[in-house]
Amino acid sequence: MTVLSEPALDTSAARRAMIDSQLRPSGVNDPAVLARFAALAREDFVPAAARSVAYMDRAVPLGNGLALAPAITHGQMLVEADLRADDRVLLVDGGTGYLAALVKPLVGSVDVIAPEDAAKAKGGPYTLLLIDGAIETFPEGLNKVLAEDGRVVSGLVERGVTRLAVGRKAAGAVGFLTLAEADFAVLPGFTKPRKWSF
Repeated sequence: MTVLSEPALDTSAARRAMIDSQLRPSGVNDPAVLARFAALAREDFVPAAARSVAYMDRAVPLGNGLALAPAITHGQMLVEADLRADDRVLLVDGGTGYLAALVKPLVGSVDVIAPEDAAKAKGGPYTLLLIDGAIETFPEGLNKVLAEDGRVVSGLVERGVTRLAVGRKAAGAVGFLTLAEADFAVLPGFTKPRKWSF
């Protein structure tokens, strides 16, 4: 019996279109960052049923509340992160591994943890913390492993709107500055307790 396998998709044109129509017009123009997007097949980081939509300009749902953020969101994260060859990076993975694969060749080292491990993060000190998703609260465990003057890039939920945010640790605490709206899934374990109000 002959088993026919599904032919491999050639998505190089889709990757080029993603770079030219999504990333570049949004200010993502760093040659090293664009080279990583060009080299990495997004469809390898989503379930088989979602491969045909891997390059759309919206988050790709993965189930269990997780999603692959749009390329523009990851691109803007990497621009704001100001990646350096000697950075020691801690990445809170949103469930795909895609952001880690983008970043690894551009920095000194990358350690990856799941969202549920953020509160008890170990190691460090890290010079850069990337959170692949949106947060409402910043766990003390992440603050402890971030170096003084260390940088943070994440999604941040403000009044129900998810925005790209950058932070820096100073005097032992991290302060955030929110930037543009961004398409992030809210990570489990990073939500504030709900309060009743009028």
